[in-house]
Amino acid sequence: MGAELTEKTSLNDLSTIWKNCLGRIKKNVTQMTYNTWFLPIRPLQLEDNTLKVELPSQFFWEWIDEHYNSLINKTISEVIGPDAKLSYIIDSNSDEDSEPPSNYNETNEIIVKEKLKVKHSFESYLNPRYTFQNFITGEGNQLARAAAGAISDNPGGTSFNPFFVYGGVGLGKTHLIQAIGNEIVNKFPDRKVIYLSTDIFTVEFVESIQSNRVNEFSNFYRGMDVLIIDDIQFLIGKEKTQDLFFHIFNTLHQSRKQIILSSDKPPKNLKGLDERLISRFQWGLTADIQPPELETRIAILRKKAEVYGMSVSGEILEYIASNITSNIRELEGCLIKILANASLSSKEITFELVKKTVNEIATDRKKNNINIDSITKVVCDHFNIAENKIRDKTRKKEIVQARQLAMYLSKEMTNASLKTIGLHFGGRDHSTVIHACTSIENSKENDKSVREMIEDLKNQIELNTA
Repeated sequence: MGAELTEKTSLNDLSTIWKNCLGRIKKNVTQMTYNTWFLPIRPLQLEDNTLKVELPSQFFWEWIDEHYNSLINKTISEVIGPDAKLSYIIDSNSDEDSEPPSNYNETNEIIVKEKLKVKHSFESYLNPRYTFQNFITGEGNQLARAAAGAISDNPGGTSFNPFFVYGGVGLGKTHLIQAIGNEIVNKFPDRKVIYLSTDIFTVEFVESIQSNRVNEFSNFYRGMDVLIIDDIQFLIGKEKTQDLFFHIFNTLHQSRKQIILSSDKPPKNLKGLDERLISRFQWGLTADIQPPELETRIAILRKKAEVYGMSVSGEILEYIASNITSNIRELEGCLIKILANASLSSKEITFELVKKTVNEIATDRKKNNINIDSITKVVCDHFNIAENKIRDKTRKKEIVQARQLAMYLSKEMTNASLKTIGLHFGGRDHSTVIHACTSIENSKENDKSVREMIEDLKNQIELNTA
């Protein structure tokens, strides 16, 4: 039985403890199961006998919780102690819903990583899984990958500053920008490198205002050698945060520190963002990432299959790559679901199984392509209001109605959690989203014109994302 730990464990000790856990788990599962479901788990923290680990997606968590929960709990009790608890943290870069399913086992705690605070005792928050070694280069990302390599060799010393990467969901933007950070940390261990999402940056800024420590917050980020910000488009509508980021950007750039940003659109298309920021985002290199072509999709699948210890024929890989073309995340998700189905039924991976899984994903694709941003745009166009207004604190009747409709449609038409929806609409609480949905439901029941308006909006949203 392991010794109980009451103080925050160092990273070295944590690594040793988790390797001990993996060693015990490996003796109780097949090699393919071990490679697929346990190697991707990343230990984050051990404090007060609670082990926090990161899982790559909601689907991954559901599978682990349903099939291996007892094994994991037994293992951590043996290694850490009888009072050990497990806390799952879902990677915030996953597109999947962050709400636990209805049959959630409450012996474990689940946390969404995007809600974690960036602590001001320095941590990089880079995911070690994102490296250049497992990033597949193709025609659609060649320029971005080449620039990323040059930056990692000489951060702040190239003309690629800032480095602005843009592209659609699931194309590898987060992987690439974090790979730069990981490479810099390996080559220049004395450099301060930090990665965070725009949402986390904003939440931290608001908290710094409330606690009267804005200067401390600002100075922390001005002290970075490499600042990596994901999803910079979420600065739109947040004027005070934009203003602060503008000054942080200037300080870093003038000091020849490296700035790396990602977005779903190029700078010029970020309507509602301060023109000063748009101008500065274009100072360095702007590189897009396009959906991967067939050969690259096959290479990605082959690489993932090797990581998971899967034996998959070239014909099956080509079939998957030919039918799933939208993004890399969907490709990887398909492969994991195929493996899950094969593991559950103890069957070989056959064309019949693959076709069934691909068809399931194709059925869900239309819903997944609709996102909160596309819904917000249609609703704001309908009411003829600016998109940033819908996130404001104003109580103007037409804006409140538009906001409630957008929240309602986001819940109906996407897989986003209530927390995520609230965050998109000015950082509102999930209870506000529930109230908005209830209000719209009541209006639908009592007013035919509201029902017709909602149907018209749904049709327009689906038409825009077809």
